[in-house]
Amino acid sequence: MLRVWIGLALALWCAGATAAPLSRPGIDAPELARLGPHGVGLRAITLIDRNQPGGAERPLPVDIWYPAMVRAGARTVTYADTLPSEPPRKPAAFTVEGLAVRGASPVAGRFPLVIVSHGYSGTPAAMTWLTENLASKGYVVAAIHHRDPDISDLSRAGQPLMRRPLDISFVARTLIAQARDGSLANLDPDRVAVVGYSMGGYGALTVAGASLDPTGRAALAVPGGQMKPYARGGELAGVFAIPELKAVAVMAPAGGGSFRAWGPVGLAELKTPLLVIGGDRDRTVGFADGVRTIFEQAVRADRYLLVFQNGGHNIGMNGAPDQMRTQIWDQDWFEDPVWSKARTAAIQQHMITAFLDYWVKGDASRLAYLATDTAFSNATRWPAGGPAGYGAISPGGPGATWKGFPRNHAVGLELHHATAAP
Repeated sequence: MLRVWIGLALALWCAGATAAPLSRPGIDAPELARLGPHGVGLRAITLIDRNQPGGAERPLPVDIWYPAMVRAGARTVTYADTLPSEPPRKPAAFTVEGLAVRGASPVAGRFPLVIVSHGYSGTPAAMTWLTENLASKGYVVAAIHHRDPDISDLSRAGQPLMRRPLDISFVARTLIAQARDGSLANLDPDRVAVVGYSMGGYGALTVAGASLDPTGRAALAVPGGQMKPYARGGELAGVFAIPELKAVAVMAPAGGGSFRAWGPVGLAELKTPLLVIGGDRDRTVGFADGVRTIFEQAVRADRYLLVFQNGGHNIGMNGAPDQMRTQIWDQDWFEDPVWSKARTAAIQQHMITAFLDYWVKGDASRLAYLATDTAFSNATRWPAGGPAGYGAISPGGPGATWKGFPRNHAVGLELHHATAAP
């Protein structure tokens, strides 16, 4: 009987741990991953783009997380959505527990805007590990529902290539305009960032200034040549640009390698400060000829590359909900074969916070979290005379464990930096 009770207790404990919002990092997380000082509010809006190619209207649902005053005991949100399952199965429904409160009163002040773009066939409900976390730190975070076709429907694979940069640019411009006319009182229209995962990374890099190669796959795969006018040298080239954009962060970005969305010429036109994050075993977009190439060829941007050694593609998603753990296809939307999701989320929360706080908010103290003379974390050491105790946080320094990481927890990572060429 004792074994039964112990087994039941462990099962309940594990279930609770799985359900906990990933936006709230664990005790082993790097320093800047921790939630910020604000509660998190959530509201949903729909914007309608009436200037799509061909004249069709495109409704775009947008979820907005913002710094809020949340009363004790307020009911937090449970996100619900679907993702495509392995054909011929129907889409798989899932839920994710959050810490945001719908309709909570916003905190007074004006906060930077972060546009978030999900991956192909994805959904904002799968990226709340980041959206909620950033909102708690004083950002207004707007995640777009791109409403992609099913990722298995190859006949419509060109659609997201057209829609991503159009959607991101339209939503950013619309929200900026609303902030300027007073409709969004808590938004600072002059401080904007874009964060994209996978296909969203392709869109983010394109609006950030990487010009599309007219002979590349992104331009050629869109039916009817509709993308050609937006490519380099076309009459609509440059219309995606967001003048207020201060920084762009991309996770496992699509568009490199054989995809050749921009080519070295297009990536060299990107001047926006850039954070690229990827796993060096990414079999979806490629690493050596994909993620790393984007970092190497964006030569006119001040840029960082964070690498998860032996990590794959699925670094931009929440941990797999219980409903997505009965089929490996469903689970693999979320999970990495090597890295725990709690760890990849916390490390990215830390690094993205440092990057955005520095480049968007102008917080010079954050630069130390992005600075290291030892690019491979395994080669660092605990600083001599550094803080004592097993849970100590590194102050950084020459050859030392990267600033903000707990003792023994900066493992399996690379961090590279390159300054902008003239």
